[in-house]
Amino acid sequence: MAPGQRYLLISPCRNEASFMRETLDTVIAQSIRPARWVIVDDGSTDETPAILADYARRHDWIQIVTRSDRGHRAVGPGVVDAFYSGYDAVEPTDYDFLCKLDLDLRLPARYFEILMARMTADPQIATCSGKAYVEQEGELVNERHGDENSLGMTKFYRVSCFQGIGGFVREVGWDGIDGHKCRMNGWIAISWDEPDLRFVHLRPMGASHKGIYTGRVRQGFGQYYMGTGFFYLAASAVSRFNQKPYVLGQLAVLWGWLWGAARAKPRYDDPEFRRFLRRYQMRSLVVGKRRATEECLRSGRPA
Repeated sequence: MAPGQRYLLISPCRNEASFMRETLDTVIAQSIRPARWVIVDDGSTDETPAILADYARRHDWIQIVTRSDRGHRAVGPGVVDAFYSGYDAVEPTDYDFLCKLDLDLRLPARYFEILMARMTADPQIATCSGKAYVEQEGELVNERHGDENSLGMTKFYRVSCFQGIGGFVREVGWDGIDGHKCRMNGWIAISWDEPDLRFVHLRPMGASHKGIYTGRVRQGFGQYYMGTGFFYLAASAVSRFNQKPYVLGQLAVLWGWLWGAARAKPRYDDPEFRRFLRRYQMRSLVVGKRRATEECLRSGRPA
């Protein structure tokens, strides 16, 4: 493995037998394979442990960490806790890059090679990813993530930058907070929609094992926790009314925010971060996300 191309994958998972072989096979087929892949089995009760054991026997760079069964699937803080079980099992500074990778993805063959090349060419990039697509009626449909962050299911980080922002917050909304923290440091968080970086998300964004609407409500609460203003969230929701499930999916997101506000739930306890976020979001409504993001890269704050 060439100098500067050692990357670490950490994959929290629970009961992913239906999807995980596709992810495992497409990672094994990468043009540059991981130096280490730590897969954290978070108490699976299906065939996941047997599948992982089979792949680990055949590939000595796959390492399995097993956590006890908590009796239910945990999202948000539970996923991040499982991630850190893998993170703590290795020495991250032995690697140039790390990636929190979900096990419900189908990746293109040069995915990690291209991401590492982009980050090597631009030291200001802290985290990046490709774009997620879902299969609907035989066609690939873009999940419509913004360009100003890496995607939560495949967050590829420069190790030094990941440690520089203090890692992931252990709460719903962690995969939005990290990108804004990068901007506060004058670093780039980005995702690209290009053929060689498009991957298939086998479980749709915002879905939940309890149903799509439960997932969208959780997504809205994550925005509340992060500090997103309701006016900004409402504008974002309206722009996505044409995204399945039509209208009701985005109303569920808004309800998640309102549910948290009505109960005065705690928000991310970093007032400086929340001030930065509100200013960035309002600036984005005025001049667009692209320009607001560029302003952050020049000064560490929106204009």
